[in-house]
Amino acid sequence: MRYVLAALTFAAILSGSVSAQAEKRIFIIANNSDGYGIDRCLATGASCGAAAATAYCRSRDFHQAASFRKIDRGEITGAVPASAACGGACDQFVAIECAR
Repeated sequence: MRYVLAALTFAAILSGSVSAQAEKRIFIIANNSDGYGIDRCLATGASCGAAAATAYCRSRDFHQAASFRKIDRGEITGAVPASAACGGACDQFVAIECAR
């Protein structure tokens, strides 16, 4: 009986951790995106970065920003054309990890 209870407890813990991982998503944003202060707050590392990242996540129906950081074009998987998002004028991108 104890073994069955231990197995059920282990299964519940395992399934809870898997569902928590499924509730995160990473968004890649050009540094000149309008409306959220991406260029002023996130790309430059200003103190308003957490608020800007959270605002972006909430606009995508997520609860909060788990993390955010500046990334290079080479870090983005799946080719990003030079003209994507900012007409070839931007050099920086920001990755925001949003959580539910």
